[in-house]
Amino acid sequence: MINLQQDAEGFIRMNRHFPDSVQISITFADGTAEQVSGRRLNKAYDDALAEYRAQNHLDAKGFSRSPKKKTSPGNKIDFVPVHPGMGD
Repeated sequence: MINLQQDAEGFIRMNRHFPDSVQISITFADGTAEQVSGRRLNKAYDDALAEYRAQNHLDAKGFSRSPKKKTSPGNKIDFVPVHPGMGD
């Protein structure tokens, strides 16, 4: 069992996929806890990554197709938004 804690902004730290079959316990900022499958949390990670890439004009692999300029190496994310009831 993996235990994660939601921060005050509503995110959990997740920088990689978890195995689909693992059960993850998330403790939310309001004190409630919920069991979420790895598959569901991986989907939330993928959705957050796609949103990040779209907002930063990156392609599906995380590369910028605009002219080269100095940018951060951030074509990945470390924080995923979560909310109570997402395990359903």
